[in-house]
Amino acid sequence: MDAIFESLGAYAPLVINGAKALVVLILGWIVAGAVSGLLRRRVNANPRIDDTIGSFAASIVKWVILLMVLIAVLGLFGIEATSLVAVLGAATLAVGLALQGTLSDLAAGFMLILFRPYKLGQYVDIGGTAGTVADLNLFFTELVTPDNVQIVVPNGQAWGAIITNYSHHDTRRLDLTFGIDYGDDADKAMKIIADLAARDARVFDDPEPWVRVTNLGDSSVDLTARLWCNAADYWDLKFELTKAIKEAFDAGGITIPYPHAVEIQKAG
Repeated sequence: MDAIFESLGAYAPLVINGAKALVVLILGWIVAGAVSGLLRRRVNANPRIDDTIGSFAASIVKWVILLMVLIAVLGLFGIEATSLVAVLGAATLAVGLALQGTLSDLAAGFMLILFRPYKLGQYVDIGGTAGTVADLNLFFTELVTPDNVQIVVPNGQAWGAIITNYSHHDTRRLDLTFGIDYGDDADKAMKIIADLAARDARVFDDPEPWVRVTNLGDSSVDLTARLWCNAADYWDLKFELTKAIKEAFDAGGITIPYPHAVEIQKAG
């Protein structure tokens, strides 16, 4: 071993410090991940604290530990923490200009966690991009689409966009529209819809289900049903009730017409 160090000559201290720095970086990365993961689990285990807080706090702790590891690594190469602070202070303007997008994301992350326009597990639309919130950390928001595609939205863009939160309220209104033929009985069709809605336990009695003729289209009379339900039941109720109404229309002789045109000839 001594022979190896002698062969390295003047580079021996640099190699030794480099090896130490590599070990510190690896251990620091492992510790940062372990501590942030432990904090996330502890916070999320408390029912009084929202999961979004746990995710955000874990992200902050991880980056703070990594910053401390970086300072320790620089110290191995003879760069003191006070010197590092002085250098960073002198370069604040340059760094701010170079990383203004990142700093904007960081500031937006604190605004998102402060005002909470969305939380983990909620289905949202952020500036036209929709998905379930899987993560919210210092720099970005991670969404997962219904077909399991990951979308990463920088926090700066998320905070500056229009946010539609479909999961914010516990209840939602379901609107269903059906077109029937002009020759069919509209009252009969409306009663079929109302009866099916009344028999479905997921549809609220208050507010009372609402069924009306809402439009006279080119080829159909349009009926709209407005029903209230739990947000968690929204999609299943929409799909199943649409199918049930279609089958009930078929059994009751109510026609859902195809678009068509009527030609009228007049004698000259």
